[in-house]
Amino acid sequence: MEKNYKELILNTLLEKSTVKNDVFDNTFETFQLLKEVLHEITIDYNKKIIKKDKRLILEFRDTEKFEAELKIAGDILFFHMHTNVFEFDRNHGVWKISYVQDDKMTSYSGIINVYNFLSDSFKYNRYDDLGYLIARIFINKDKNYFVEGKRQLGFLYNNFGQESITKESLRKIIESAILYTLDFDLLVPPYDNVKIATVAQMLERKNNAKISTGKRLGFKFYADDVSVK
Repeated sequence: MEKNYKELILNTLLEKSTVKNDVFDNTFETFQLLKEVLHEITIDYNKKIIKKDKRLILEFRDTEKFEAELKIAGDILFFHMHTNVFEFDRNHGVWKISYVQDDKMTSYSGIINVYNFLSDSFKYNRYDDLGYLIARIFINKDKNYFVEGKRQLGFLYNNFGQESITKESLRKIIESAILYTLDFDLLVPPYDNVKIATVAQMLERKNNAKISTGKRLGFKFYADDVSVK
């Protein structure tokens, strides 16, 4: 029995843990490539923008090892690589793909999250302001990928296993995120949500966050959802 346990532990460790390490390495390598693409996009677009309106220039910041930002006018796209490797739940559409059915290990994925925030939320320390997850990039041991997201950011699951992540595909994802962000407008909050304010909110200069601001404050944006099967 002891021998069986030892063999099981060793086999599981060598198979699953090796795959997870490969997934992490691929995701981290992809995230470094994504930072390069963000930098290139910034330079490329600013060459055109600076001639039209200097206020609109893009700003790229490589903030941390697993984080990066792209400021676009009044918005910030925040890119974050999760340091863990994930498995999909059994109800996820990815399990219907033959690529995953043929090799369960292909389902283990790293995640790069893309959030949209208002740039003023950071500028004025409005800590209660809302940001939205607009895309998740999944990368596996084979460096294959797919994207879950809003509108043009949602790719079909059944593309998974057919294409490896590249500079070109990352640029397409980033530019799709920029387009979505520019179309994703800040709506006037419902009157009842902001009709009462405290003296402290008015007097505390840094507490603008008490009156929470977000692009869809008070609304559930079902119309933006992408249903991918």
